[in-house]
This record gives sequence, C-alpha cells and structure tokens, in this order.
Amino acid sequence: MTVKDRIRSILEEVARKGDVVTYQALATSAGINPPHSIHKTTTAVEDLIAEDHRAGAPLLGALVVSRTNGIPAPGFFGCLTTHGRYFGPDVGPEAQAHWQRECDAVYKAYKLTVTPSEGTVSS
Repeated sequence: MTVKDRIRSILEEVARKGDVVTYQALATSAGINPPHSIHKTTTAVEDLIAEDHRAGAPLLGALVVSRTNGIPAPGFFGCLTTHGRYFGPDVGPEAQAHWQRECDAVYKAYKLTVTPSEGTVSS
C-alpha cells in the first residue's frame, strides 16, 4: 500500500467519525517518518485533493488541520485555488467558512448510520 493509499484510508475513517486530524497525527498514523514527515504528508494530501477534485468527490484533505489553529494550513487554500474551488484569502472568516463547507460535504458523503435492529446501513 502506498503512502497516499494509507492516508486515504485513514482520512476515510476520520470522515466516518465526523472528525479532523492534525498533519502530525496523520503522518504518524500513516507511518511517515522524519525527516520531512510533514512535507511528505502535505504532498500526499495535496495529491488526494487533486484526485478527489477530478473525481467530483468531496475533498478528504479538508479534514487535515494545523495543531495551532484547528484549520488547514494556508497551502490547503492555495491548492483549492489551483483547482478552481476557492478564490478567497488563506486565513480569516471567509477561509474558515469555505473550509467548513468542504468538511460538511465530506462528512455527508462518508457518514453512515447502522440501524441495529435491522442490521442495515443507510446514509
């Protein structure tokens, strides 16, 4: 399994839980070791964003956040601009609102509920 595949798998689980993950925690969970573990992680996340964008899928990469402020690093917003998904500032209320919309789309796509009495899965 490639690093990108491991990261996708981890982010899918994070999405199903309705959660976010820091770049460092993602790097650790994916087994990406220093040196440059955050850079390697960021590169893989940006590749996933590009893949998801091309597929018309919600961006799993939106769930990766900075430990300092709880939202993605400014590079995330630059990546969105590259793909024509966002044209605002990298920080501030507009960036935070757009990021929240991206997260909501991911959670909606990955959130499954199980009805115990029926044993069925629904969205």
